[in-house]
Amino acid sequence: MGEFELIRRFFASAACAAGGEGIALGIGDDCALLQLPPGEQLAISTDTLVAGVHFPDAADPFLLGQRALAVSASDLAAMGATPVAFTLALTLPDARADWLDGFARGLCAMARGCGLGLVGGDTTRGPLSLTLTVLGRVPAGGALTRAGARPGDLLCVGGSLGDGAGALPLVLGQREAQGAHADYLLARYWSPQPQLALGQALRGRATAALDISDGLLADCGHIAKASGVALWVDQSRLPLSPALTALHPRDFALKCALAGGDDYRLAFTLPATELAAVQGLWPEMAVIGRVDAGQGVHLLDSTGAELLPPVLGYQHFGSQGD
Repeated sequence: MGEFELIRRFFASAACAAGGEGIALGIGDDCALLQLPPGEQLAISTDTLVAGVHFPDAADPFLLGQRALAVSASDLAAMGATPVAFTLALTLPDARADWLDGFARGLCAMARGCGLGLVGGDTTRGPLSLTLTVLGRVPAGGALTRAGARPGDLLCVGGSLGDGAGALPLVLGQREAQGAHADYLLARYWSPQPQLALGQALRGRATAALDISDGLLADCGHIAKASGVALWVDQSRLPLSPALTALHPRDFALKCALAGGDDYRLAFTLPATELAAVQGLWPEMAVIGRVDAGQGVHLLDSTGAELLPPVLGYQHFGSQGD
């Protein structure tokens, strides 16, 4: 199967490549054309996922297609952007029709759920890797960023933490588990749902935001640095799912929530005056700490004493916790 036949058969003809609002021209030309409403800006983010690093070599292609787009779309949620389109650069060791069919179906299912249209990309031969670029729109000056948190703000998250990391022993075959709790954790790993509606609801309310991909403490460090403030995290207030605590000891569950990564929940800072409004729109959110003058991220135990976390989060280069 040649490159162009591969693209035509599995991607150009997919439902998610049919175009949509904001897409003036999709797959089939040298460039796609996007049409933004007046007064809006384009939000762009690119992620690369590599076999053996970001997912197991033998990952189910349907689940991989879902996950690959979800983790990229989560960046749009973090900025409060409305999804528009995405591109896919796919490097494959070989063009197996069964693998491509499963991957394209998973990709398209997530794309339609997120409101994203496939508008182009590239294919090449090599070790399996996926590079996705997502594009969204946001009112000019209205995007959420990591800068802007202020002393006195509340530190919040969009839902339970640690589920993706808690699923990893199951994904890697290090542990066997069956039943509803295992199914829940595996779904949170393979099909995380980008918090797009929450991100849009936070525009004009939150002072800073990002999505949690490398671990709560590590990612909160980005807000602290960009905003020039200190974030205090109350460990006793971390929202843990019943599935996570049922399958793992509490110490391990807390480590997953603090430093495991793969959550794809939003972490955001919020003036206390906005709390009731956001809770009304997103009841599963949780307040987990506060913003103070100072710098860095600080972890408190249930007595209010500061803890020294052994690991901050995932890093591709350098030792963990650097």
